[in-house]
Amino acid sequence: MDGNFSPAAFLSGVLLITTVLSSSAAFLEPYDLLYDNAVQAFYNNDYANVVLFMEGALSSYSEVRRSKVRCRLRCQDQHLLGETFSDLCFFDVVLRRAACMNTCIEEKLGYQSLHKVSEDVVQDFQRRIPYNYLQLAYQKLKQPDKAAAAAHTYFQANPEHVEMGQNLEQYKDLQGVKEAHFVDREARPHQHSFTAGVRLYDKGDYEGAISLFEEALEEYYKADVECRALCQGPQRFEGHDHLRYHYSLHELISDHFTQALHCEHECVRDLATRPGRLSPMENYLPLHYDYLQFAYYQVEMLEEALQCALTYLLFHEGDEFMMDNVDYYRELLGHTGEPQERAAWYLRRHKQELELLLIGSKTMGVAFTEGNYWGSTGGRDDSSRIPSGTDGWMEYVPISEKKNVTADVSQQLKEGGPLVYDSVRLVQNSMALNGSQRVLLDNVISEEECSELRDLAHAVTLAGDGYRGKMSPHTPNEKFEGATVLKTLQYGYEGRVPMRSARLFYDVSERARHVIESYFLLNTTLHFSYTHLVCRTAITGQQDHRNDLSHPIHADNCLLDPEANECWKEPPAYTYRDYSALLYLNGDFEGGEFIFTEMDAKTVTASVKPKCGRMVGFSSGGENPHGVKAVTSGQRCAVALWFTLDPLFRELERLQADEVIQALDTQSVWGQGLSINPKDEL
Repeated sequence: MDGNFSPAAFLSGVLLITTVLSSSAAFLEPYDLLYDNAVQAFYNNDYANVVLFMEGALSSYSEVRRSKVRCRLRCQDQHLLGETFSDLCFFDVVLRRAACMNTCIEEKLGYQSLHKVSEDVVQDFQRRIPYNYLQLAYQKLKQPDKAAAAAHTYFQANPEHVEMGQNLEQYKDLQGVKEAHFVDREARPHQHSFTAGVRLYDKGDYEGAISLFEEALEEYYKADVECRALCQGPQRFEGHDHLRYHYSLHELISDHFTQALHCEHECVRDLATRPGRLSPMENYLPLHYDYLQFAYYQVEMLEEALQCALTYLLFHEGDEFMMDNVDYYRELLGHTGEPQERAAWYLRRHKQELELLLIGSKTMGVAFTEGNYWGSTGGRDDSSRIPSGTDGWMEYVPISEKKNVTADVSQQLKEGGPLVYDSVRLVQNSMALNGSQRVLLDNVISEEECSELRDLAHAVTLAGDGYRGKMSPHTPNEKFEGATVLKTLQYGYEGRVPMRSARLFYDVSERARHVIESYFLLNTTLHFSYTHLVCRTAITGQQDHRNDLSHPIHADNCLLDPEANECWKEPPAYTYRDYSALLYLNGDFEGGEFIFTEMDAKTVTASVKPKCGRMVGFSSGGENPHGVKAVTSGQRCAVALWFTLDPLFRELERLQADEVIQALDTQSVWGQGLSINPKDEL
């Protein structure tokens, strides 16, 4: 607690809290004090005061933020930089703005020193920890409607919290709790409108979607102004010795300005990041214009469609698909059109900031790398994809009911995209699999294709091939065999296996990629990170009293830490992997079920029994820990696929395989000889 805080302030927090929090109060109670009082009340089982103090803390936290934004923007407008410029004029504006903001903020909040809060408390509020206390307190006070709202608000930023998810399921069934009670009290308007717009767009309600997307843009640019205003406080570059005092005046100003500018420049990332997530939604702002251009086209508002298409091209100059749309609109309208000026100005400012940041960071001696803010590809978590599905009442279905959810329910919820191929059938979506970004599909390939690929596997796979040559990389009780696409093509060219079968392996993996890309609504290209035809065979005589797994519980792009319930996205994990899939070739074996678990690596959330043509797909992060139960009899074969959104991490062998297929398709390979070396590098 700040040393200037007096005992009288503590007393006022207990005796006068309702007065302090009223709009007419000249003194705003510090939210860290209120938060501490609420936590103490919780451990004293004083739930009425938990609610009183915690709601007060949330109110104080919000008011501090609002006051800083209002005062900084008002003082900025009152003291503008004039057209005639000199050092004295500049510092005149700086000093007057500082005095204005100090007076304004203290009028609204009281002494600013009282509102200096530790980083730990700030993190708790950002992680919505107060709502966890609130939902428990409201539950004890027999107020389930308010408990449901608090639980829902907390769960939006902490979707991995198993107990809270169970609480929400229980609230759903309580008498007096309605769908309207499940509200996110901390919802960001621009994200809420965008998500709702996507939902209507997916339903074909283009007029409704247009209204929401336009509203989302208005809220986005408003939120951008507020985010930037909050950057005017102290800022630091990590690892930088902040403001060493032997600097000159201009170096000091340069350092602080660069730090504040860096914060403002990163607002684009902050506004695209959902609660509790580290990575932003990919291509977030440009996607508003992409959705809008097509929605406007659907309702025959071509002028607006053209403007949105041109605006999208400001972010992705030369995008082939959008250029075709622009040409189409221009031909129908008979004029060239102009992009939205607001977005054009936004991007001009963004580019100018980058130039200044490169200069300022060099002066500070700090390395600065521009983020890929608008990239339509990039190795990021599933949290960066376009939000799809529901974020409210329908999420909380009891596990007992989820087991029987069918494809029809998924269609009602609009959870997934089209499956691309007519034969493919949706069996379970992520809700039915008790997780997120999960899908189970059948009939991805036929019985004949399964049989042909199994024959191929028996001809080309080698023990341990693909995982550092180990015969049993995961368990000594099974034999592991594998082969890559390029290796099978090489065998096909050499006549050791039918080229048709080798080509089938390539084509089937492409089919799987298209299905995953479409179902998860990625709106960007998935690249192969690794493709493997694998078989696991139970070793006779080593199955008695077996208690290990065929493949231990793990996540595909991070290091799972079950004790800490964390998944560390760092080497040696394949951090660039974004989505994974297993396409099964048979089911005539014992054991070998694919399982999803919680991050504790113990609690099984879903189990999949392999069979020919069945495919399980999922995002590769810590939200989807998984493993394989022991194969206790027979042989289990599958095509294992890992995908990345970052073209820099494309599988080299896959690129070479693409060249081989292209050569085969153009028949240029025949009679010329084909040299394939799996170790070749581009």
